[in-house]
Amino acid sequence: MPDAITPEMFHHLVNLAALELGDDEAEYLRQQLNGQLRAIGELESIEFDRSTPTTTHGVPYIPEIRPPLRRDEIRPAAEADDILAQAPETEDRYIVVPDIPHTELE
Repeated sequence: MPDAITPEMFHHLVNLAALELGDDEAEYLRQQLNGQLRAIGELESIEFDRSTPTTTHGVPYIPEIRPPLRRDEIRPAAEADDILAQAPETEDRYIVVPDIPHTELE
């Protein structure tokens, strides 16, 4: 099976991610990604019953063994003030982050 991610494609992905990789690192990671894609391809070839819902993991989760749903409760975190104190800038108890420049993809 040929590599799905060519050196040219990987170089493009590295540029998009703004990574700095040496030649050996880049080739190692490219080979690792291609290995992962091959493993996914092998998993795709496994036959299974098409009527199985996609969210099922194969183990029955019947109501008798299912724990009851808990009520959602808002509980303020005791550390919130300490966390906010470490942020360079906050506004109304939110952390202010700088605008991230971006370019439009074609």
